[in-house]
Amino acid sequence: MTTFLPLTTYADFKTIVYILYTIFVLVTIGLIIHDKREPVKALAWITVIALAPVAGIILYIVFGRNHRKEKIFNRKEMKDNEQYEAMYRKQLKAITDPDLLVRQNIANNRDIITLLLNNNKALLTMHNRIKILNNGKETFSSILEALRAATSFIHIEYYIFENDRIGRRIANILMEKARSGVEVRFIYDDVGSWGLNPKLIRQMRKAGIDVRVFMPVVFPWLTSKVNYRNHRKIIVVDGTVAYTGGINIAERYLRRSKVGIWRDTHLKLEGDAVHMLQTVFVTDWYFVSKQQLTDTRKYFPNNNRITEETAVQIASSGPDSDWASIMQAYFAAITRAQHHIYISSPYFLPNQAILTALKVAALSGIDVRILIPSRSDSKIVYWATRSYISELIEAGIRVYLYKKGFNHSKLIMIDSEFCSVGTANMDIRSFEDNFEVSAIIYDRKIAKELEGYFLHDLERSLEVVQERWEHRPTLHSVYESLARLLSPLL
Repeated sequence: MTTFLPLTTYADFKTIVYILYTIFVLVTIGLIIHDKREPVKALAWITVIALAPVAGIILYIVFGRNHRKEKIFNRKEMKDNEQYEAMYRKQLKAITDPDLLVRQNIANNRDIITLLLNNNKALLTMHNRIKILNNGKETFSSILEALRAATSFIHIEYYIFENDRIGRRIANILMEKARSGVEVRFIYDDVGSWGLNPKLIRQMRKAGIDVRVFMPVVFPWLTSKVNYRNHRKIIVVDGTVAYTGGINIAERYLRRSKVGIWRDTHLKLEGDAVHMLQTVFVTDWYFVSKQQLTDTRKYFPNNNRITEETAVQIASSGPDSDWASIMQAYFAAITRAQHHIYISSPYFLPNQAILTALKVAALSGIDVRILIPSRSDSKIVYWATRSYISELIEAGIRVYLYKKGFNHSKLIMIDSEFCSVGTANMDIRSFEDNFEVSAIIYDRKIAKELEGYFLHDLERSLEVVQERWEHRPTLHSVYESLARLLSPLL
């Protein structure tokens, strides 16, 4: 006679599952605490997991892990270029050279230049010509002209590339150039360009364009890297002309959207800084393709035709880097401001360091002005951004709400001698999670021009008055508080 062990009762099974589940939740919370991240962010994750364990753990696995600390990206950089390393070491040594410090713009910004050399190996370039493109119309007109003039190669990398009128127009030029023998390489972010038509991608590849997607997200293989996106906007044409800034390839910068026309700022660069943007692209290209572009003469041609002197560092940052280099540069610039700080950011969710630095500057008598949109493309970010307004104006910071559409410009200008134009917002995501790039410029003429555009935008904005702000609807304050609570998780 065969005897069987008694089956585990349903109650026993429930108990075992509950114990295992509880252990899993406690281990996850322990990992969050062990990660030693900012207390506010850690507490936000612990709260979410405690209140909704299943959803909270899934969200943490997808969005919450600190990949800069874990270094699972293994740094995207190719093997160090010996020539680049030699230039880096030479600049670190030369930054204290009295002959170089005769230039006031270098002497006044030596600390930030040194910081970016140390935390990002961002080489200082001197011979550059920069044109500020102050809206979508100017930007796309210039880009189309440069693309049509390409004879050797086009490198293009975008967070958002829309399948709309301007997107198809640029795609058609890229395909025409590829058919004529111009090398065209294109990187797009899989999340930002989610709506990019697969048919258009096939057409581009058939025309000879080498199209690569940055960290594809394919269900059900949804990994935690989905939270770490390539937010960069880079075009390099023939190694002599480059573009970067806040403008994506989308019709919303030319025609009205739900929040109006998107107001934004971009740069056209010629000179040595083009090589630095090319270095960022080549590094990203290696990451997505494992191909090294080794023909230095072709991809980094001599740009000695540019004789103007405009000091520029191209700073990049992302979860693959050891330091939050762009954030650190902003922090250093804010803390040593003497007269004024002007900031334009569509999403203003600063970390505690930047927030404290801005408050201290204003309380010290520095003229601090921040321009944010009165409307936004993201409801949660919109309310989270507004949650900072009360404490900003209490510290003496002047806050303006842009009224003529959606201001998407990402600018910081300090004392008319330091300025930054790029892809990084003044928010935690840009500082920690996204792959970003910014042109840090040490030039009074460029800074004054940007400040002029900024002050013009303030005229098209509404300044927040504390008395009126305190009497806003109570429900708005509730929305702000809830969004602020969720903001560390965004």
